[in-house]
Amino acid sequence: MNPDPRRVRQDADTILEACDRARPVAPEALACADTLANAQAVQDEVVARRAARGERPLGFKIGFTNRTIWDLYGVHHPIWGPVWDTTLTLLDGTAARVALARFVEPRLEPEIVFGLSASPESADPETLWRCVEWVAHGFEIVQSPFPGWKFTAAQTVAVQALHGALLVGPRRARDAAATPESLAALTLTLSLDGLEVARGQGDFVLGSPLMALGHLVSELSLRGRRIPPGSVITTGTLTDAQPLRPGQHWQTSLAGVDLPGLVLDTE
Repeated sequence: MNPDPRRVRQDADTILEACDRARPVAPEALACADTLANAQAVQDEVVARRAARGERPLGFKIGFTNRTIWDLYGVHHPIWGPVWDTTLTLLDGTAARVALARFVEPRLEPEIVFGLSASPESADPETLWRCVEWVAHGFEIVQSPFPGWKFTAAQTVAVQALHGALLVGPRRARDAAATPESLAALTLTLSLDGLEVARGQGDFVLGSPLMALGHLVSELSLRGRRIPPGSVITTGTLTDAQPLRPGQHWQTSLAGVDLPGLVLDTE
C-alpha cells in the first residue's frame, strides 16, 4: 500500500526543519517512517524539496555497511542517500576544520570514497573497478535528529540516511591508489587528540569498499535506477561512528593502500 501523501509531506517538513536548524526530533513525531518503503517515500520527498530549492545531488553515501556495528544501533542492513553540492567538500590537502553548530548530535566516520567515471552496469567486481576513476579517504559527518542516536532502520532512511557532510581528501587515480584486493585488506587507525580510539579494516564494510559500491548498484538496479557517471560514492565507516564535540583534533592513518591520512579540527 502506498503511503498517505499528506503524511509523507508532513514528515518531510519535520526532517528538513530539524536538519536545516540543527534541532532534535522525537522519533514518534514522524508519521510515516514506519516501514522501509514508506521511509523511502519520505526520503524521496526530502530529495525533491532540496533539489527544488537549488541543491544538486553529486553522488551517494552508503551507510551501515560495517557489519561490526550493526548490533550497536539495531540496524542490520545497509542504507543509502544522496550527497549534495551543499554537503560535499573536496579538500585541497589533508586537513580540514568544521563548525559543528549546524549538525544534530554529529559523529565522525572515516571512509573510503570513490569517484566514478562511468555508470556501473552490474555489481561484478571487475565491472565496478573499471568504472572507478579515483579513490580517496574521506570523513563523513553523520547526524541523528533523534536524541541519543536511538532510531529504527526505517527512520534512518527517512532522515537522509543520517548524512550531514562529506570531506574528501586527496583523490588518487584508481590503480595508483589501490587494487580491489588491497581495498579489502587495508587497515585504518583513528586518533583523538593524539590517542588512538578505534581501528578499522576494509573488509568490515561488506567485505570491501568495492563490494559496498556493488551493493548500492544492485539495490538501485532493483528500483530501475543507475548511478550517474561522475558520482562521488562514500562506502561506509571503517570504525564505529565517533561523537564530535568542539575543540577536538582527529587524525587517521592508513596502511595497505596509497592514500594519506586526514586531520580534522572541530569548533
